Amino acid sequence: MIVGRRTPLVTEAPAAVVAENRSCVRATMWALLVGAGLFCGSVEGEGLAELSLRVQTKDGMRDSDKSSLVVTQDYIIGPEDVLDVSVWKNADLSRTVLVRPDGKISLPLIGDVVAVGLTATQLADVISERLREFKENPQISIVVREINSYAIYVLGEVAHPGKYPLKSKTTLLQAITLAGGFTPTAVRNKIVVFRFGERGEKDIKIKVNYDDIILRDGSTQNLMLIPGDTIVVPSETMVLVP
Repeated sequence: MIVGRRTPLVTEAPAAVVAENRSCVRATMWALLVGAGLFCGSVEGEGLAELSLRVQTKDGMRDSDKSSLVVTQDYIIGPEDVLDVSVWKNADLSRTVLVRPDGKISLPLIGDVVAVGLTATQLADVISERLREFKENPQISIVVREINSYAIYVLGEVAHPGKYPLKSKTTLLQAITLAGGFTPTAVRNKIVVFRFGERGEKDIKIKVNYDDIILRDGSTQNLMLIPGDTIVVPSETMVLVP
């Protein structure tokens, strides 16, 4: 009887293969946890921090980039806004109301309530406090149905002057784009932005040179607009005639 050499059933894998397999397992587990759906080869040489960043940016925009488009973190109610005021289990007290020019809204039982300058949550608290005289523990919810107070105005030598809603962060150049750009007679280096003064102070007048923004290092003149800003693009006749 001839007895040959037994072939080993288990062989030792090269160290490089073991390391690669471990990397694959780690990456696969991480991908399953975050739902990234990435292959092992796509994370070779990357740490978990880099992979996490890639997962966060797989839609093309990080959270910090998204927040940079927000006009304000807390929406402040203004004149002309339309609000849905709902009182839980009491349809008779619920109303859709327009914020009047005096900054107030009118509701059953409690009458006029100042809404301008408040957030929806703050206004709900004020209404709830006023209704406690008539109803025990009223539950109030406020929904801003129409946003009409956040707007900018573009006047003068642009294709489409008018009022434009401010629904995301908007720069001066973007506002001019919304208005259709300049007309042939526009004086681009003498743009003026009028801005309301804070706390009753005098209105601010800001002069802007379009050519400086585009051709020179004048990026600071590309203002971030705020509600109520009025942009005036003068014509050649306005500049030449004293």
